[in-house]
Amino acid sequence: MNWLSVIVENPFYEFTIILALAALFGGLGQFLRQPLIVMFIALGLILGPSVLNIVKSHDKIYLLAEIGIAVLLFIVGLKLDLRIIKSIGRIALLTGLGQVLFTSMFGFLIGLGLGFSSLHSVYIAVALTFSSTIIIVKLLSDKKEIDSLHGQIAIGFLIVQDIVVILVMIALSAMQKGGETSLSVDIFRTVIAGVALLGFVFVAIKWLIPRLSFFMAKSQELLTLFAIAWAVLLASLSEVIGFSSEVGAFLAGISLASSVYKDMINIRLVTLRDFLLLFFFVHLGSNLDLAVIGNQVYPALIFSAFVLVGNPLIVLVIMGILGYRKRTSFLAGLTVAQISEFSLIFAGLGLALGHITGEIVGLITLVGLITIGLSTYLILYSHKIYDVLSPALEMFQRKNDYTELENAHGERESYDMVVIGLGRFGRRLAHMLDEHSEIKYLSVDYDPVVINEWKAKGKDIIYGDMEDPDLLDQIPVKGNEVIVCTVSNNELTQQLMKMTERHPFKGKIFVTADTGKDYQQLKSYGFEDDKILQPHQMAALHFYESCVKRKDS
Repeated sequence: MNWLSVIVENPFYEFTIILALAALFGGLGQFLRQPLIVMFIALGLILGPSVLNIVKSHDKIYLLAEIGIAVLLFIVGLKLDLRIIKSIGRIALLTGLGQVLFTSMFGFLIGLGLGFSSLHSVYIAVALTFSSTIIIVKLLSDKKEIDSLHGQIAIGFLIVQDIVVILVMIALSAMQKGGETSLSVDIFRTVIAGVALLGFVFVAIKWLIPRLSFFMAKSQELLTLFAIAWAVLLASLSEVIGFSSEVGAFLAGISLASSVYKDMINIRLVTLRDFLLLFFFVHLGSNLDLAVIGNQVYPALIFSAFVLVGNPLIVLVIMGILGYRKRTSFLAGLTVAQISEFSLIFAGLGLALGHITGEIVGLITLVGLITIGLSTYLILYSHKIYDVLSPALEMFQRKNDYTELENAHGERESYDMVVIGLGRFGRRLAHMLDEHSEIKYLSVDYDPVVINEWKAKGKDIIYGDMEDPDLLDQIPVKGNEVIVCTVSNNELTQQLMKMTERHPFKGKIFVTADTGKDYQQLKSYGFEDDKILQPHQMAALHFYESCVKRKDS
């Protein structure tokens, strides 16, 4: 390994090796059909002190990782409509606080049961309550579920967890200062700083951002640079005043969420986000010393099982009591089936204070490694897992009166048509139906913001997800209606067709194809030509008939 040591002394060569191995591991993961996150954490372990010991430029890698995290949270904020807070604020607060409370309580009891002291058990229990914002958001983004109801709820209680993390860190920091300032003074300063930060963001949204973004948008490159600089600036400012950088980056995204340029910014930043997050996972894996954590395998397995199973169960129970269906509760619950990188920071502070030993830090680290790796699979395959466990989850939901469906009318009315999906095509279809008052239709969508918007207009709409095998049980269809699916996703369309076969539905079903390939595939599923809608072809035909053909005649 001497030649390798010589090479990695040069940071440029070190990064060359890291990127080359990342590409190799990524390709291997794709071949083996394994999540990139797991492969990159494994890469970090191999690059770290336990195996090759290649990573020397820890500060440089950490800096890139922090920028990547800021960009990730900025993009999440960019997609978050402020109206969503009204719809999921209560459930996010109650679920977030409930999960923190019950996880801490049960984790403490498990720690005592395994023979740990009361103080060590407290640290372990609190560390188990924090879930990884970065990993959850990355996985939900990859699955395109950030805008779904369970995705928005998950983002909501992640924010609640971040607030709890901040308060806990303040308390520990006050202890670490040895009484230089009181805890109450630190909390007061943080509250004032938080209000000042929110005030600054409000001023930016009102007066600064519109003018700056308009000027910067004259060049796409300059607009992208401005977006990154704004995300990193607020992330840094947030950290300076005592919050986490994630909070600042998230607020930066929210401040641009109403901008007309947000879609352009989002498209240009996604690739950069994925590249920079590579260094976060490498940093995470390279800081795990297997020699230190090897003696904690048995208790780590117990605590990991609790996090992987217990945390989702806690969320299931709380959301079930609040009136959410088992599917939404289950999918949201799986997002807390791991501990966060903040858990390791929290453990490090406890070690610095002398409250816990290196073995406890190693235990928490090993739990993090196990839960992050396994929860990645749980989230990626959440829908398939739900299909298997669905019968056993019946106890976690009310028999009726679901909170998700409270936007439907009290009585199950009859409709002439059901429109599934309110994207561009679905909205246009709905507007056309509004012009024919004799046609009574019901809209179905999975985005809570769209649902609230439609409700405010006095239109009939309910929450529904095409991946939900019980979708037709939620829709008040009696069998003779017309169902129009405007979602162009052949896999989901095929699942919808299977649902109609199991359901006593005798009406017509229209589906949507964006491309010729999609059209041919839908025909192979058994859909007739006149039941497959092609928006682009329909638009071209309309143009031809209204312009070209009329001109010729």
